[in-house]
Amino acid sequence: MSAGGAPVPPPPNPAVSFPAPRVTLPVGTDILRTYSGAFVCLEIVFGGLVWILVASSNVPLPLLQGWVMFVSVTAFICSLLFLGVFLSGVVTQINANWNFLDLAYHFTVFVFYFGAFLLQAAATSLHDLRCNRTMAVQPLLNDDKYNINVAATYTLERGKLLFPSNRYQKWSFMQGPGQPSVGE
Repeated sequence: MSAGGAPVPPPPNPAVSFPAPRVTLPVGTDILRTYSGAFVCLEIVFGGLVWILVASSNVPLPLLQGWVMFVSVTAFICSLLFLGVFLSGVVTQINANWNFLDLAYHFTVFVFYFGAFLLQAAATSLHDLRCNRTMAVQPLLNDDKYNINVAATYTLERGKLLFPSNRYQKWSFMQGPGQPSVGE
């Protein structure tokens, strides 16, 4: 009782004050039938492809292409983990705002992929740079390595477009009752 004789209400329970996070994507294998699931699968494919292409060029410019490798490998692993969380159904067990995490992840990876694209394009543009290798002046990239670097640059550019496309698709359907599947 308070000094005036009226009962004091109990403090609010913070666990009850916050609503449970809303997961707008299905869990389990149904995630693969949505646009977001298809985009994440494409992100995994493009991340792995960039990783393979840059690694097969023998990384002639490690300062530039090291960051490209880091971004592609990290995005590949994080996209696999992100998809695995939804496939396994763990997303319903973890109390987090998955819409915000999805937005933050895709924005961050887009920024990193954009930087990696610029660095890979710069490394590819140095095709005609001559360097002294054991008394013989040779181009930095031979024609085979140049073609591989062009393919890696193109794949990076296509891969970086997947992340804002996924975000645009997610925001456009977030207001509606549900997310349409790929087959609809």
